[in-house]
Amino acid sequence: MAQGRDHKGEQRMELRQLRYFLAVAEEGGFGRAAERLNIVQSAVSQQIRALERSLGVVLFDRSSRRVSLSSAGERLLPEARAVLAAADRAREVAAGILAGTEGVLRLGTVQVPGDRLYRALAEFAALAPRVRVRPVKLPPTERLAAVRAGVLDAALVRALPPGRAADLEAIPVWTDPLYAALPAGHPLADEPEPRLEQLAPLPLRLAPHDRNPPFHGLITGALRAAGAEPPPAAPFTSLQATLADIGAGPPSWTVFYEVTGLPPAPGVVFRPLAGLTVTTSLAFPCGPPSPALRHLLRAFGDGTTEGARCSRPPAA
Repeated sequence: MAQGRDHKGEQRMELRQLRYFLAVAEEGGFGRAAERLNIVQSAVSQQIRALERSLGVVLFDRSSRRVSLSSAGERLLPEARAVLAAADRAREVAAGILAGTEGVLRLGTVQVPGDRLYRALAEFAALAPRVRVRPVKLPPTERLAAVRAGVLDAALVRALPPGRAADLEAIPVWTDPLYAALPAGHPLADEPEPRLEQLAPLPLRLAPHDRNPPFHGLITGALRAAGAEPPPAAPFTSLQATLADIGAGPPSWTVFYEVTGLPPAPGVVFRPLAGLTVTTSLAFPCGPPSPALRHLLRAFGDGTTEGARCSRPPAA
């Protein structure tokens, strides 16, 4: 076989040449090295000569019946062992990536109440201890686009109906209550769980659709289903700023999900909305999941990790 050359026409050192060199050094001869490598002796001799030419040094003293290392060969021996060990490790890592036991899994994350995310990641670490999860924070629309583009392997998204993200699969992992924040002096403040139709006369502060399309769609869809059309109000900005306006400004209300406990807000009361919750889903590409993704699905409690996905027709 012809010796490889680089772009300057110089001969390249090959890993197999280092393996042959190591075998000859450890066996003390070309014949025994050939037996160990299960190849003919002439092939070993040819590749050792090619290695010597590419390095520009003589590696073996061939003057006696027993082949011995030259001074250059003795110096090269530990380096050759290190290179071959690194190459073997690289192959092990590549095999581990294919098997889902090595590598990095890029996960788009959201803030969630309590330690449920940490528990799921701890379960994943138990299933795949040598796969590192790299959490990535992005807005909801960018999260889904990143999964489609292959920048993320999966993403947690709130209010995404299962299976309804175009060319993505989505499985529900958590469901949480939704809260209405309304003025403490409003008559509905005494309701333990107000209904949307009861809140309909009160102006609703809701973030624009492009800020969080899934959540916006969840709320507006629930309002339509309840036959409720709240009057328009200033848009939701941040939770603290919006709550301050609700507590001190003209009567209005907003809806939100808890992530770090209910915040202190003078003049505002929080009530769980009757019959309305928000689901957090894990979105990932269609098709059979990768080994690492199968571990992630198991960690989030999904048992249907085998076979093709997104097989149902898209929603109209």
